[in-house]
Amino acid sequence: MDLENKEITVEETAAELTEQTAEATVETEEKPAKAPRKGRGKKQKIETTEEKPQSEWVERVVQIRRVTKVVKGGKKLSFRAIVIVGNKKGQVGVGCAKASEVIVAIQKAIADGRKNLITVPIFKTTIPHPITGRSGAGAVMLKPASQGTGIIAGGAVRLVLELAGIENILSKSLGSKSPLNAANATLEALKSLTPFNEVAKRRGLTMAELLN
Repeated sequence: MDLENKEITVEETAAELTEQTAEATVETEEKPAKAPRKGRGKKQKIETTEEKPQSEWVERVVQIRRVTKVVKGGKKLSFRAIVIVGNKKGQVGVGCAKASEVIVAIQKAIADGRKNLITVPIFKTTIPHPITGRSGAGAVMLKPASQGTGIIAGGAVRLVLELAGIENILSKSLGSKSPLNAANATLEALKSLTPFNEVAKRRGLTMAELLN
């Protein structure tokens, strides 16, 4: 009798063990293992890229020259930058500055150009009338052109006219070929332009009567 009881108890214990292992496997299947956390205790940085609004002003470097100044101890080396600043909406300026570094010279020239802005009277993508401007030994002649002609100019004169917002014009550079003289002569010519509304007021006419 004791042997039978022992056999029964062994079978029962085996059955209980199988049931417990089955329950354990079910529990492990229901509860998936958690993934290990990475970088615990460290704050995650969220990078935000904000687009900066683009400025309407455009800067173009015309010339950068290395210049030397003779002083008591020898020669002092510096750089001269000529920059044209404009918004292509009728405002343009020419800046010139010197510095011991190229980048500083360009920045100073840009600031100088924004201080000396002029307003250009534009009439139908061109200028109202022919004009000639002079600066030093340089002179530039400007003439209005019809639609589709484009900017017939070169060098510093072309950059000044482009950044002023003029699309159709004829030009001729006379005298000195220096970029600074050409740019300043073009600026003087644009500054001396007379818009049609002022001419109409002087003559006591309307714009339609003046243009006809």
